[in-house]
Amino acid sequence: MVMANTTSTAAHTSLASVTLEVADLEAARRFYTAFGVDAYMDLRASEAHSTGFRGFTMALTVSGPATVDGFVADAVDAGATVLKPAAKSLWGYGGVVQAPDGTIWKIATSAKKDPGPATREIDEVVLLLGVEDVKATRQFYVGRGLTVAKSFGGKYTEFASGQSSPVKLALYKRRALAKDLGVEADGTGSHHIVLGSTAGTFTDPDGFTWEAAA
Repeated sequence: MVMANTTSTAAHTSLASVTLEVADLEAARRFYTAFGVDAYMDLRASEAHSTGFRGFTMALTVSGPATVDGFVADAVDAGATVLKPAAKSLWGYGGVVQAPDGTIWKIATSAKKDPGPATREIDEVVLLLGVEDVKATRQFYVGRGLTVAKSFGGKYTEFASGQSSPVKLALYKRRALAKDLGVEADGTGSHHIVLGSTAGTFTDPDGFTWEAAA
């Protein structure tokens, strides 16, 4: 498979922030503080209607299986539901949980053995958007000024990180993402996520909303 790097002549744009929309703001704050990921996104109240899969996941990459287990346990203790128990796979070790507000989180490592004791350190946070057409959506974002860091045909695209956000942005096929998370792909209504843009407000082909970062 050929990995492509794509650039654009448009003004450079990057993901500046991630805001999760939640029904109970104080409960969400307590959960994400206990989970240990509150530094990676903002929260705001919303009663927008949503059913089924919201079309995205937040993915944490950590150093080893014991650290995966620690984050999963903390999430469950704080009220999350396990969608896929942490387990070994061909690519490493990981599990999937759903926060009380409905956001799905995947915690994983490429290591199959622990390099040391469990930590609370997060190596990388990626926002994976599940889209119908990766190539078309990638081109949309390139036209908006985002820079492609990695691209594997019509299956996966990762964009270059901006200096203002600790979260990377990537695209994945919606049905493939849902399958990986252990949920049905169907869903309607609000995604309950808003992306902060360094270059204005827009909505992508799959309905994900970007707002000018404050």
